[in-house]
Amino acid sequence: MKMTTTNMMDMFEEGKVLKICAPMVRYSKLAFRSLVRKFDCDICFTPMIVAPDFMRSVKARDSEFTTNEADRPLIVQFAASDAQTLADAACVVAPFSDGVDLNCGCPQRWAMSEGYGACLINKPELVKDMVRHVRNQVDNPNYTASIKIRIHKDLRRTVDLCQKAEAAGVSWITVHGRTAEERHQPVHFDAIKTIKDSLSVPVIANGDIKTLRDVETTHQLTGVDGVMAARGLLSNPAMFAGYNETPLECVWDWVDLATNQGTPFTCFHQHLIYMLERVSSQPERKVFNSLHSTAAVIDYLHNTYGSPDTQTVGLGYIRFTSTCPVRKCQKTVLLEMTLQWTAVALFLYVEIGVLLILCLPFISATRWQCIFQLRIWNKMARFWNKFFLAMIIILIVLFLDALREVRKYSGAGNSMDANLHPNMFDHLHMKLFRAQRNLYISGFTLFLWLVLRRVITLINQLATESGTTASLQTKAECANQTAKKYMEDNELLKQTLMYGKGDKATAEGNELLRSEREKLRGELKGSEEALKKSQSEMEAMKKQSYGLTKEYDRLLNEHQSLQESGDKKDD
Repeated sequence: MKMTTTNMMDMFEEGKVLKICAPMVRYSKLAFRSLVRKFDCDICFTPMIVAPDFMRSVKARDSEFTTNEADRPLIVQFAASDAQTLADAACVVAPFSDGVDLNCGCPQRWAMSEGYGACLINKPELVKDMVRHVRNQVDNPNYTASIKIRIHKDLRRTVDLCQKAEAAGVSWITVHGRTAEERHQPVHFDAIKTIKDSLSVPVIANGDIKTLRDVETTHQLTGVDGVMAARGLLSNPAMFAGYNETPLECVWDWVDLATNQGTPFTCFHQHLIYMLERVSSQPERKVFNSLHSTAAVIDYLHNTYGSPDTQTVGLGYIRFTSTCPVRKCQKTVLLEMTLQWTAVALFLYVEIGVLLILCLPFISATRWQCIFQLRIWNKMARFWNKFFLAMIIILIVLFLDALREVRKYSGAGNSMDANLHPNMFDHLHMKLFRAQRNLYISGFTLFLWLVLRRVITLINQLATESGTTASLQTKAECANQTAKKYMEDNELLKQTLMYGKGDKATAEGNELLRSEREKLRGELKGSEEALKKSQSEMEAMKKQSYGLTKEYDRLLNEHQSLQESGDKKDD
C-alpha cells in the first residue's frame, strides 16, 4: 500500500531543532520507532540495511524493512558501495518512506572491509555519485537523500566531502563528531560547528546525547538544525519529552507495542533492560536480566512497578487507555527487604541485645571474665579476630553501597523528573526511602560492632584490675597480721630481757632477738618486692586501659563524622 510522502525539508524551515532517532542495528525497528514517536521524536531512522542483500533477497526485504501508516516521517538508511545499487534500493522503499540515508560513518571492521560505512568518507567522489543517482532515479521531488558521516582528523577533508555532497544535491548531512578510530572520546563540537558554517544545507549533530538538556546544549554550541540520539534513547525512549529517567508509562507503552507487533523476545527484553537500568537497583537488575520469557517479564513488571488495567487476549496483553494508580503495589514491593538487608537488620538486633546483657548491673566484670574463660569461648577465640575483620569489611561494603543508592535516588535530576511526572514520584520516593533505611541499618550495625568489641575488651580489663586490687588487699592484710605478730613477739622479748636473771638469760634473750630481727627483715624485704611488682603491674594496666579508652574515643568521633557526612549528602 502506497503512503503519502511528507515534505521533509519543510520541517527544517520551521526554525526548531529537530529531534531524531538514530539508526541502530537490531533496535530502531518499527515497534521502537512507534514508541519514541509517542514522546516527541520528530524523525526516525530504520536500522542500517545492506543494500545488495536487500535487493538480492525477498526474505531480507521482508525482515529488514517493516513499517505502517503511522510510521512517518521515516528515513531508511542503507549501507552501499556502488551508486546504482543504492539507487535501486531507494526506488524500492520510496513509496513507503520519506527519504534514504547513506551510511558513511559505521566504524565496524566488517562494514569497512566490505566497502561500507566510514571508509566512504575517504571516497568523496563515490559519495557524490551515490547522492546524484538517488536524486535522479527516485521519481519524487520531495524524497530526500542524506548522508551520515564521521569526521577526519584533518577537518578540511570533511568539509570538502560535505561540500561535494551538497553540490550533488544532498538534502542534509548528519555529522557524528568523532573520527572513525574514536569510540568513547569526547565529541568534537567545534568540528560540527565548522561543518555547519561551511554549508547551506541543514546539518544534524550526533554523539553523546543523553538528555533533553544535551539537545539544547549541542544546538547552542554548534548551531545545527537537528540533533540525533542513539544510546540515550535506548536507555530512555521518553528523553525528547523531557524525562530524565524512563517513566512507567513509557515502559508499559513498550510492552503494548512490542507484544502487539510480535517483537522477538530477545529484542523485547533487551530494550527493557536498557530502559530500567537507571531506575533499578543492582539486585533488581540481576533478577530481571535472568528472565527468559515474555510472560515472566510482564509478571515481573506487574509485581515490581505496578501496572495499568489489563486483560488477556490469547498470548498477549491489551492495555486500556485509562490507567489506575500503582502506588499501593509499589509501596508493598519496595518496602520489602532483600535477604541480605534482613540479615543485617537481625545482626543489628543481636548486637543491641548483647550490649544490653553486658551492661546488666548485677553481673560483675569478674563474673563475665569467668564466662569468657569457659572452654567453648577458648575454642572460638582463635577465629574471633578473623570473624571481626570479615564483618567490618562486609558492613563497610554494604554501607558504601547504600550510600551510592541514596546519592543515586536523591539527585536533582530524579527530583525534577518526579515533579514533572507524578506517576514516577512514589517509585523514586520509595526507592530513596529504602536506600536511606539501608544506609542507617548498615551504619549503626558497623558502629555497634565496634562498640561491642570495645565493651568486651574493657570488661576484661576491668576484671583483671579488680583481681589485681583484691590480690593487693589480701597481701596488705597478711602484712598487717605479720607485723602485729612481730610486735607481740617483740613485746615478749622485752619482758624476757627485763625480768631475766643472770648473764645467761641476757645472752639467750639477745640471741633470740637477733634471730627474730633477721627473720623480720627477710619477710619485710619479700613483702616490699611483692608490693613493688604489684604496683608496676598496676601502672602497666592503667596505661593500657588509658590507651584503649583513647582509641575508643577516636573511633567514636570518626563514626560520628562519617554519619554526619552521609546525612549531609542525603540532604
